[in-house]
Amino acid sequence: QVPLVESGGALVQPGGSLKISCAASRSDFNDYAVGWYRQVAGNQREWVAGMQHDGTPMYASSVKGRFTVSRDKAKNTVYLEMNNLRPEDTAIYSCNGVVNSRNAWGQGTQVTVSS
Repeated sequence: QVPLVESGGALVQPGGSLKISCAASRSDFNDYAVGWYRQVAGNQREWVAGMQHDGTPMYASSVKGRFTVSRDKAKNTVYLEMNNLRPEDTAIYSCNGVVNSRNAWGQGTQVTVSS
């Protein structure tokens, strides 16, 4: 069973909004911090946002004020709501967390911001 699965990526116009999801296969995912990362082909993976185990959100300066992390423990799912999207936000977005006591990554979901 795949430990983490992202979904919700899409093509969005500049200034638009999108909400992507990261669903875990086990509920112990809820007991640990989680991170959202993004990567453009040829570049290093970049940390975007995260949430500590106590629910405290954290954001990179490039997305602060535009992105919001949230968590639904009943669904073992973490969300990244992205507003006022810019072309430079275009990337594959992946989540990272602990599932079944192991560090896990999802396969990623493509977000493209273009007119």
